[in-house]
Amino acid sequence: MNNTETIITQRGFCYTCYRPSSSCMCRFIEKIETKTKFVILMHPKEFRKTKNGTGQFTKNILCNSELFKGIDFSNHNKVNQILDNKNNDCYLLYPGENSLNLSQETISSKGNLVIFIIDSTWPCSKKIIKNSKNLQKLKMISFDPNKTSAFKIKKQPNEYCLSTIESTQYLIELLNKQKIENLKIQDLKKMTKPFEKMVEYQLMCAEKRKDPRYKNY
Repeated sequence: MNNTETIITQRGFCYTCYRPSSSCMCRFIEKIETKTKFVILMHPKEFRKTKNGTGQFTKNILCNSELFKGIDFSNHNKVNQILDNKNNDCYLLYPGENSLNLSQETISSKGNLVIFIIDSTWPCSKKIIKNSKNLQKLKMISFDPNKTSAFKIKKQPNEYCLSTIESTQYLIELLNKQKIENLKIQDLKKMTKPFEKMVEYQLMCAEKRKDPRYKNY
């Protein structure tokens, strides 16, 4: 059952996923309830790449999530409200020498677990962290992915790099194993369905463009 309310304009644009109605994948979304709160920080360039961005999919799927667009979140009121809440235990998903590797270590959260995820390319992600003084203070977490990205329409910088929605799904799987989350595996696997359907759609469009009869598809 699809619990997502889709708003499509007469001109054929969806204001739920911010995609043209022809490539709207909202019908494949099934909401997921998590104990963990996910805060997605989207670079403005990622928002403009509607045919590739998966941060909005992630936001629309996870009930306990928020999405904010920007580059410098140092003075972002809502972000700082989350960070300043003493009941929250905040982490930033970002690889580094000092990050807690959830594939090998257990996260010990005494408060409400909040995970910040940057939705952007690696260069733009570095720029966000460089500009956002408040994010620099966060404890970092990472993981060792055991799969390659299904993002066939986009070349990843390294084979271990995953899209935002794939990273979030994998992260929740690890939290499930650590008993922080309690989700059914079959429900969690459905999380990437709109993403997979989007990739299928883009590949289909690419094939049609090879047809010499193709015009203005």
